[in-house]
Amino acid sequence: MPTQPAPLPVTAPVPAAASGPEANGQATAAIRAVGARATPARIQVLALLRQTPDALTHLEVERRLGPLAGDRVTLYRTLDWLVSAGLAHKTTDAARVFRYAATGPAAPHGAHAHFHCADCGKVFCLESAAPPPPALPAGFHLQRVAVDLHGQCPGCAAEPEPSAEARP
Repeated sequence: MPTQPAPLPVTAPVPAAASGPEANGQATAAIRAVGARATPARIQVLALLRQTPDALTHLEVERRLGPLAGDRVTLYRTLDWLVSAGLAHKTTDAARVFRYAATGPAAPHGAHAHFHCADCGKVFCLESAAPPPPALPAGFHLQRVAVDLHGQCPGCAAEPEPSAEARP
């Protein structure tokens, strides 16, 4: 039976270089390209997502941005807006926690598959492209494809099973 996911580690705020003028400028341009206002919250969150190789939870975004994240409600609204605007995508991990990643040509998260570890709850972006979608019947129009694989990550697979003597 899978164990409960471990608590999220406390991470340091994003270093100044990661949220610098170039990253913020690219995030601002992407937000304006979809015809929206580039608010400070949208800029900071999108810049972080674009520079992070993993999908992040709301809490991880909050911890990495520190005071730049603003309040929790604003952060939730910002993440949801980025998803609805097509600048980020949202996936669910093994603990049923939403994770967010940037989308688009300048982002590290393109059309690829995700691997969900059933033991630790982490979500990993896979380097290879997702397989092509199957042929659709007449009248169907594809909007997006999400490929989610589930199993054990190398760290969890390497952990030995508890022996019969160690079990209560």
